[in-house]
Amino acid sequence: MTDLLETLRSPVLLAATVAAGLQAGTYYVWACGVMPGLARTDDRTFTSSLNHMNVAIVNPVFMLTFLGAPALAALAIVTTSGPARTWAIAGAALAVATVIVTGVGNIPLNDALAAGGSRADFETLWVRWNVVRTLTSTAALGCLSWAALRG
Repeated sequence: MTDLLETLRSPVLLAATVAAGLQAGTYYVWACGVMPGLARTDDRTFTSSLNHMNVAIVNPVFMLTFLGAPALAALAIVTTSGPARTWAIAGAALAVATVIVTGVGNIPLNDALAAGGSRADFETLWVRWNVVRTLTSTAALGCLSWAALRG
């Protein structure tokens, strides 16, 4: 069993790191481009655009990395040992935190906006939650990258 785990270590850490990077990149783009761009639009365009994007993003490709990032990070814990394992644990915890932040912060706001909520009740809070998940997902990427280097 030890030989199998050792064989899987590098590919699992690579996959976990790529998935974490895709997630971090997604939230970073929302923080640096999408939301600042939408901030320059009128309320109707803002609300309509966000509602369309929030529906479109729930697709198999996104969900593969959204759920895959924490799952692969958890698998990385199993395949690592020594100092690398500590970093894999941190990366997994941060990847899970990203999903939790999304579920507790961003998704309820998305749902409220889709149900007819106002931009004023949505925008500032959503941007703050997105900054949090950008930080957690980027930190997960850093920890998993470090685990890969240490492993």
